[in-house]
This record gives sequence, C-alpha cells and structure tokens, in this order.
Amino acid sequence: MVANARWRNVRSQRSPTTLYDPSAPPPSPEPVYALNFYSPIVAEQLRSGRKTATIRLGDKSGKYKKGMIVQVLCGSRYSRRERVFDAVIDKVDVKRLGELSPNEVEHDNPELRSTDDMAEFLAQLYNRDVTVDDTVTLIRFSEIRS
Repeated sequence: MVANARWRNVRSQRSPTTLYDPSAPPPSPEPVYALNFYSPIVAEQLRSGRKTATIRLGDKSGKYKKGMIVQVLCGSRYSRRERVFDAVIDKVDVKRLGELSPNEVEHDNPELRSTDDMAEFLAQLYNRDVTVDDTVTLIRFSEIRS
C-alpha cells in the first residue's frame, strides 16, 4: 500500500507536542465561566425556559461577553451547586435600571413587570438600597441542548 502525499503532508506538519510526551506540561484548561443563581425556585424557571436573562447590579460587561459559553448553576455561595445547563450569552447590555423595559424585567423574573419591583428585588438580593438610577447589566442567554 502506498501512502498518499496528503497524508505525508499532514504528518510532517504535526508538531511534536501533539504526540504524547510524559515530560511535557499538561495543556492549560479553557477557563469556565458561570452564571450562578441562589434560589431553587429559579432552577425550575430556568429548566422550563421561563427565565432567559439575569439582571445584575453594576457593570458586568468586562466579565460576560456576547457569544461566551457559560455553565448555569444553582446553589448557595460556599456550598454544593447544581449544574442546570450550559448556555450561550446572546446579549450583554449595561444601562440604568429605570431604562429596562417590562419585557426585559420579565425575562429575568417572570413574576415582576416594573423597574420599581425589580429595584426592590435587587435590594433584597444585594442587601442594599437600589434605585432606578443604579447601573445594571442585562445578560440574555440561551440553553445549549445536545
């Protein structure tokens, strides 16, 4: 059997690090990003597709970018968390809380419609006063199904 030229070219272009070398350092893993939610109620909203966004206090545009793949998790800080699904970030918008539309608020919390209600909700979540003048980041995401 004669090897074809294409096979030879592929083999000759392969770098030695693609072969197993026990003395070579392990490849660095890709960073894994997460969107974490604390309430188990939210996990059910996520699974059912009723929650397709999160509104975070402050400018998070440096951390989350459109097209980024994240793990959507549910659980308390410093405790075991449940992986709900992987998602792709569709949109990251930074704006004043008062500039959010009722539709954007509903994508975060299906029980809320107004920015005043969202301000109260965020105040409880972040344990501080929140007004419609505060900066928030709206992160829209879509579940990745295999």
